[in-house]
Amino acid sequence: MRSKILLIGGGGHCKSVIDVIEQEGKYSIAGIIDQKERIGQKVLGYEIMGCDDELEDLFQRYKYAVISVGQLKSPDVRIKLFNQLQTIGFILPPIISPRAYLSKYASIGEGTVILHDVLINANATIGKNCIINTKALVEHDVTIEDNCHISTGAILNGGTVVRANTFFGSNAVSKEYAVIAEKSFIKAGSVVT
Repeated sequence: MRSKILLIGGGGHCKSVIDVIEQEGKYSIAGIIDQKERIGQKVLGYEIMGCDDELEDLFQRYKYAVISVGQLKSPDVRIKLFNQLQTIGFILPPIISPRAYLSKYASIGEGTVILHDVLINANATIGKNCIINTKALVEHDVTIEDNCHISTGAILNGGTVVRANTFFGSNAVSKEYAVIAEKSFIKAGSVVT
């Protein structure tokens, strides 16, 4: 029997996470946690069953959670939720689309979500609580630190280092061995040298 998992956040990114969890087939979705006023609403057929204040009580029944809040301007909400969930004791497994390619020589941190058609090559290291979005390419020897969002179609060439809490926009490209400073916001379509 599959373990039940709670999704923390019921917005647009949640829909992508639901799709990956269903495809991956490792967990069954228990429900979604969002703001109090949204309780009872549904996202792709899954009920918003509670709010953040209820997480400690919910931990009595559910041990697994994934953050399904997106990250655009700032990672602060995702960091706060990640720390809160860890403090309570939730297990935050990486969620990896079966349509992603993940080298056996790559490593992925807890709570990271890898979406469809991502390619992660040998010796890449991805930290905790990251989003690696649809069709991103993470080349050999890339390091992505904690709480980063690598957007759709982004290309990180070999040896690139992305420091913590960074947003790397859609179709942005890094030159090999580029080092991207902590808390950077890389606009869509940029070339980072």
